[in-house]
Amino acid sequence: RQTMVRAGLPWEVGAITVNKVCGSGLKAVMLAAQAIQCGDADIIVAGGQENMNLCPYMLEKARTGYRMNNGQLIDGMVHDGLWDHVNDFHMGISAELVSEKYGVSREDTDAFAMRSYEKAWKAIDEGKFKDEIVAVEVPVKKGDPKIFDVDEIPLRKPKTSMEALSRLRPAFKKGGLVTAGNASKISDGAAALVVMSREKANELGRKPLVRVGAQGAAGIDMKYVLVAPILSIPKVLAKDGLKIEDIDLHEINEAFSTSSVAINRELGIDPEKVNIHGGSVAIGHPIGASGARVLTTLIYAMKDTGAKIGQASLCLGGGEAVTLVVYNEA
Repeated sequence: RQTMVRAGLPWEVGAITVNKVCGSGLKAVMLAAQAIQCGDADIIVAGGQENMNLCPYMLEKARTGYRMNNGQLIDGMVHDGLWDHVNDFHMGISAELVSEKYGVSREDTDAFAMRSYEKAWKAIDEGKFKDEIVAVEVPVKKGDPKIFDVDEIPLRKPKTSMEALSRLRPAFKKGGLVTAGNASKISDGAAALVVMSREKANELGRKPLVRVGAQGAAGIDMKYVLVAPILSIPKVLAKDGLKIEDIDLHEINEAFSTSSVAINRELGIDPEKVNIHGGSVAIGHPIGASGARVLTTLIYAMKDTGAKIGQASLCLGGGEAVTLVVYNEA
């Protein structure tokens, strides 16, 4: 509601907050489409936002009081967004379990991450993100505001390399595969899309970018949450009578490279059709925003390449994945 008001929408407009962890931004769009399909709305702005860097640390007993001994600071970002509360471990451990179950090697993992960086660098150099990124002014103490109109994470210096990635130490498990270089980054960001009925679009003279198709979710043993798209993608495609080979472009969130490798292998997806402008390993993964960002990037990639059918998917804490199919209206 606060975002809606600050964006200048009328007070009379209603708003809801969706909390589906990494899938929140995409689920917001899915709910918007359903509301329009049910006739409850004509136009909805849907998306997500996240500020991981300012997520606070918490003192759980501060309200009731500490009587003796030391207190413990709880990282709110990890506690609410990155922790498996059923198995009581960090999502990074899930990435390690996925690598063991699906036979993903450290070389596989680093190679996937390197390719994500390369695709993102190329996309930035070629201006592929210009139409989908809204410039933001950030005030500074001295001088003019800083204008952010390019995603800064892939351009951090020095640029990485396979050699540099291979030297990084495992982050979650001794002898493990997951490192700071082949996992998604702690990031801030926001993304939004306008969802509209065809009748309203025609009335306003607006040409849709894409048409919303099938949508849905699937659950999995929570230990392997990161590969839940293996179940959700075929399930949702089947609703529209589609198979993997019918999809021209895929955007599948890169929470960890290990799971991305496993998903592509298990579903038989050509890696060069996935995240063609780089994914969250290179770009960053602001949890609440990523679902809308992934879909936005898919839409503009489809317009750029002429792809007819695309699908966006994200795994999410709680042992699920969400998937949405879109059709190019060109």
